[in-house]
Amino acid sequence: MILLDIGLIASLQYAPPFGMDMSTVVQGVANLINVALLAALLAFLLYKPVRKVLNKRTEKIQGQLQQAEQEMARATELRQQYEKKMETVEQEREDILGEARKQASETGKRLVSEAKAEADSVRDRATQNVAMEWERAEAKMRTAIIDVSAVMAEKFVTLAINKETHDNLFKEAVSDLEGMTWRD
Repeated sequence: MILLDIGLIASLQYAPPFGMDMSTVVQGVANLINVALLAALLAFLLYKPVRKVLNKRTEKIQGQLQQAEQEMARATELRQQYEKKMETVEQEREDILGEARKQASETGKRLVSEAKAEADSVRDRATQNVAMEWERAEAKMRTAIIDVSAVMAEKFVTLAINKETHDNLFKEAVSDLEGMTWRD
């Protein structure tokens, strides 16, 4: 080993690079030490609060994500409920239409039945009217026959009865009438 003489070392002078003097180098080193100390102090003082803020922010974001997932699940559930309600509404519509068709059919049948009953009633009245007209016609015909018979009988009696028979019949009718009492 080579021993260096301290005097030799002292005689060697350090020449700073880039043409700086020694005070600039010392001040630069001091500044680096200050920056390192300041960084360490800030890291020591601010690490926990910044970490806490970042954790809170992370928790808030996670909470918002969970809330968004819950809202998405709720929206999905609401959509499913809406679809079920739409199916229910569609079924109710079909039921209502079916009931309306049934009522319309029943009303149609009832109207047809009433129309048939009315037609039967009209037919029965017409039959009764025809029967009454028939009876009137028969009565008129009887009256006409009786009138014709009376006229014929009168002509026959006029030819067959002479004056003497006539007087005897008249006397007989008057005597029958005399025995009767009149009512007021």
